[in-house]
Amino acid sequence: MRKTLPKGHKKLLNAWAFYDWANSVYNLTISSAIFPIFWGALTIVRNDQDEIISDTVRFLGIDFNNDSLISYVTALAFLVVSFISPLLSGIADYVGNKKNFLKFFCYLGACSCIGLYWFSLEFLWFGLLCYFFALIGFWASLVFYNSYLPDIAFPEQQDAISAKGYSLGYIGSVILLIINLLMILKFDWFGFENEGTPTRLSFVMVGVWWIGFSQYTYHYLPKGNKKETLTKSLLFNGFKELKLIWSALRHDIRLRRYLTAFFVYSMAVQTIMLIATYFGIEELDWGEQNATTGLIVSILLIQLVAVPGAIFTSRASAKFGNIKTLIVINVIWICICVYAYTITTPNQFYIAAAVVGLVMGGIQALSRSTYSKFLPKDAVDTASYFSFYDVSEKIGIVIGMFSYGIIAQITGSVRYSILFLILFFAVGLFLLFRVPRTKN
Repeated sequence: MRKTLPKGHKKLLNAWAFYDWANSVYNLTISSAIFPIFWGALTIVRNDQDEIISDTVRFLGIDFNNDSLISYVTALAFLVVSFISPLLSGIADYVGNKKNFLKFFCYLGACSCIGLYWFSLEFLWFGLLCYFFALIGFWASLVFYNSYLPDIAFPEQQDAISAKGYSLGYIGSVILLIINLLMILKFDWFGFENEGTPTRLSFVMVGVWWIGFSQYTYHYLPKGNKKETLTKSLLFNGFKELKLIWSALRHDIRLRRYLTAFFVYSMAVQTIMLIATYFGIEELDWGEQNATTGLIVSILLIQLVAVPGAIFTSRASAKFGNIKTLIVINVIWICICVYAYTITTPNQFYIAAAVVGLVMGGIQALSRSTYSKFLPKDAVDTASYFSFYDVSEKIGIVIGMFSYGIIAQITGSVRYSILFLILFFAVGLFLLFRVPRTKN
């Protein structure tokens, strides 16, 4: 029987971080790159001058703006994740099988990605259902993945290993995206008649990649510390744990204020990451350029720049402190939003993408490790604490995506939604200034 590696062991830390390599292909291919372009090609009707003449989708007998429909499905999926996370993480903490839950949601998400191969307007319900469950699988698995961080790493290791995880994720997802991009743009090299089949195959490759590479993580991660057998009384234990954590926050000013700030600014960050490609599809004048190539190149740029961005942020936090670094990053995000509202050309979009890449990985990695550092030193049920963290993030995304969908439905433009997101960053910035530098 394989011996469990001790906390802080290099091989254990690397195995944990490698799950980012496995799962980030979902975030890049499905959330950010190929699926949004695929969705646009499927739902947008253009004339001979490449002008949009219809972006309406009929679903359940109702006509939706295509951006609004996908944002509503996304928000609904995040709402489900917000509900099931405390339910499952509470059980996982008590029966000590976090790894089994991590595996289940990994396989659910990966198999749903494979199901997107059969996405069509004729069976829109099936395609949206696969999209729905892929999102749930990805984000629910992160509840258990993130909760391992304080279990496997000491506080002084957490910033670096968190950043390493994101960096591995960016590198791995870029490798697969480049392969998919070659298959789509040079489909004749691979014996395909058009770009439709390789586009759909990219969804299958995401699922296979995700399942395959996650096995390395599962090999080394501990199952958990078994506490007691599962009974009916534990079914809603996660919600009881959240209630206890909520009560504990009233006595922990630093953690409470930080979590409030995170809730607000993360609402904007995650929404931007989810809508960026849809913005590029509908709001930019690509001229003679291939819009698909241009959008994927910009996304690749974001991923590549995000690697040094995450590392630089980790070093900046070590020198200046986590909260000060997060304050600066939020200021940069506000500037990005102001600039994004004005852009109309691909080159302007590339500039925005490069800056987004620098701060995107940094704010995610640093937010996660800051929360981990602020947890009580005697905290045992870390999955419940991280469930609270993830529920805050997901509810924020629900608000952000519904706001985006409503504004897009009313105005017919993503551009006005960007202005609205500036408000979230401004409030988050104000709240970060109120976080005490030391525990009260």
